Amino acid sequence: MNQPDFLLMQNVSVARGDNIVLHDISLRVANGEHVAILGPNGCGKSTLIRTITCQCYPIVAPETELLLLGRKRWDVSQLRSHLGVVSAELPGERTPVTSGLDAVTAGFFSASTLWPNLHVTPEMRERAHEALRLMQATHLEGKLVGEMSAGEQRRIMIARALVHRPEMLLLDEPSNALDLAAQRELREALRRVARQGVGILMVTHHLADILPEIDRVIMMREGRIFGDGAKRDLLTPEKLRELFGVEMSLVEHEGFWHSW
Repeated sequence: MNQPDFLLMQNVSVARGDNIVLHDISLRVANGEHVAILGPNGCGKSTLIRTITCQCYPIVAPETELLLLGRKRWDVSQLRSHLGVVSAELPGERTPVTSGLDAVTAGFFSASTLWPNLHVTPEMRERAHEALRLMQATHLEGKLVGEMSAGEQRRIMIARALVHRPEMLLLDEPSNALDLAAQRELREALRRVARQGVGILMVTHHLADILPEIDRVIMMREGRIFGDGAKRDLLTPEKLRELFGVEMSLVEHEGFWHSW
């Protein structure tokens, strides 16, 4: 039996308030695929991620279709077991006073901390350790999240997203607010995740976030798909000038692309 695609969108438009933010989006992403969604601020990238995670919903129209893992409807709590979602914000006010290990383990319950009523099994603890080892962050197990650097917090949040072994990891502007050293550590950590076979769908406006393991780039502009194809075909000075509206020079180094 063929495995269903992770995502199938046909003619999807999404409104936030009185404004239509996504216009007639058609998109297909295979399960386990590594994809970067690239575009300027305000182009609709984050709304697309929120639509995938069922935080935003399409405008109802006869031609509209949205399938996640082959299904039209999901209980959001069940969908979370298939997705690992990483945002720049901590998941709740209790997370800063929670240890790294507990914050990762709390990912099983989508909770901000390990509340007394939650039943944590030895297998959950072991999988939390496993996720932290993958992030090379076991030294953060006993440290409070609020006392960590931004880069350390980001690694904890990725481990938390991976703890239930999702099929796809969704990242929204993963390198925002990180210094150069933390950006490098983050990208190396995500490369390890990609090599484990976990799919990656990354939203970014930084070319350097696009990992060597990512072969496909989707460009967005003004709420529409502007380009979709192989990384080498789309990461050109001409395409990027059209996308961002400025002249760019590019250089590739060890599989990463940089612009100025």
